Amino acid sequence: MELRTVLVVGTGLIGTSAALALRKRDVRVLLADRDQGAVRLARELGAGEEWDAQEKVDLALIAVPPAHVASELLELQQHGVARFYTDVASVKAEPINRAQQLGCDLGTYVASHPLAGREKSGPGAARDDLFLGRPWALCPTEEAHPDAKAAVLRLVELCGAKPVEVNAEDHDRAVAVVSHAPHVTASAVAARLADATDVALGLAGQGVRDVTRIAGSDPGLWLGILSGNATPVAEVLEAVARDLAEAATALRALAEGDGTATGELTQLLKRGVVGHDRIPGKHGGPASSYAVVQVVIGDRPGQLARLFQVCDEVGVNVEDVRLEHAPGLPLGIAELSVQPDAVTPLADALRERGWQVP
Repeated sequence: MELRTVLVVGTGLIGTSAALALRKRDVRVLLADRDQGAVRLARELGAGEEWDAQEKVDLALIAVPPAHVASELLELQQHGVARFYTDVASVKAEPINRAQQLGCDLGTYVASHPLAGREKSGPGAARDDLFLGRPWALCPTEEAHPDAKAAVLRLVELCGAKPVEVNAEDHDRAVAVVSHAPHVTASAVAARLADATDVALGLAGQGVRDVTRIAGSDPGLWLGILSGNATPVAEVLEAVARDLAEAATALRALAEGDGTATGELTQLLKRGVVGHDRIPGKHGGPASSYAVVQVVIGDRPGQLARLFQVCDEVGVNVEDVRLEHAPGLPLGIAELSVQPDAVTPLADALRERGWQVP
């Protein structure tokens, strides 16, 4: 199934990223959005050309909030805009049910959802590599024509993602666990910082930054997502709340001198380790255990390039990297995750070249 022309309706982060990825593969992309400013920016970024509402396309990709997917699909189908249709909303059951109620043609439509994103939104945050290696869920109904599925599979391939076919209800329960409830939880932690003292904020380290990173996303966008998947998300949050309530009770008991309460806390922490270790690792395979080499790095242009040059010279592959800045100082710590047997040669090479390795 070849896609020569694709219409992207909705030029936010996901829509524009898909458009950029398609343009990189020489697919002609047309852009549409109620916000003309967003279309202009996406066009200036090289994502495609503005749609004139007359041209027909092979595939229409609907990148609008979940509550508007079905109505957008109906309007496009009524005008015969595309041979096939998909959407990229992060909720699937509600849009599909609404599309059925509105009388949309489900034979030419395959609901989908790329499991990729950023805490930033809008076309300015888009990247052509956003979907590389990421799962992309496909949720076809029984009515979906094989050619429609083939078209959406081709879209996923062109964007560099990995297709995963899943039932819509199963999809929504899954993303409630791995995406939607974690976002609310991160927001709840970040909300504690709104009233935190300057002393507390001055002591903030990388841990709180990691936990709250996604809490900086657009609240309006997330309200639409959570509303469309309310019941599964509520069930996960209730389970999290029970764990937190039990932890708080155990801590109260510890404060009163009840040493036996450590058992409940230990079990929760151990379950957390088990869950963390189940998160897929590099390339989607089992999580690997890497060693970390810490390097003091100056906050100056070119420092990371110099650091990676050393890694290249000694033939060490950096599996992951994170930076922790030192408050009030023009330097920080770069943590390089590498294979355990690469720690000594890399550390020695860095020290020989004048790097400070704690």
